[in-house]
Amino acid sequence: MRASLDTNAIIHFYKAGLQDILFKFFDEGVFIYEQIRDVELENHGQDVLEQVDSDIAAGKIELYTNQKLKDLQVYKIFEYNVNENRNLYDTGDLGEVYAISLAQTLGAYSLVTDDTKQGGPYMSLLQFEDDIMPFTFADVLILRYLVGTVDENQTVKDFNSINLSSNLNWSFKSQVTKFVKRFFRNPYRNEDTTWIKKLANDNSINIKLKLATLSKLL
Repeated sequence: MRASLDTNAIIHFYKAGLQDILFKFFDEGVFIYEQIRDVELENHGQDVLEQVDSDIAAGKIELYTNQKLKDLQVYKIFEYNVNENRNLYDTGDLGEVYAISLAQTLGAYSLVTDDTKQGGPYMSLLQFEDDIMPFTFADVLILRYLVGTVDENQTVKDFNSINLSSNLNWSFKSQVTKFVKRFFRNPYRNEDTTWIKKLANDNSINIKLKLATLSKLL
């Protein structure tokens, strides 16, 4: 998979020093729009900006500028998506609008955002007919655990590192419950259940057993 990154998710992973999780999990690449680098991170992520720039220079993060989109002959599509999304989402934070629009323009399947408020990108994408799968940092950690990259102890440790370093005050138990509800018990979209079942089949995962093992630590 490849993913478009929202500002908050970038900050949260980088503050904990766990940004490599993004690069390894989204093995087809991660990318951001120039406004997220030049405005959102300048204003809200100065403490991680040098590291982000280093990873952009190293090719770990692909930075999309207007000129690059024009060279790819998709700038007009991007511009249309931005205008449409500004009507759908709370435009108090344009970073999320650009992150979603870039994912749509480039045909990416994933958006990583920790904005889970009603009307925000995560909840809205779950309720719209859209091809983009939104994931929070907790979702990424749970999925990484499910596919067998790390064990349950490392998963809890990484969650606590991100949670504490960004003062999020999230409960991992609550996040696991939301994950189960989203994909199994009461999904907003049938596609999400289909997707997670395919993931389980492709990786020979007993999701129920693995989530039960994780839950014992919470």
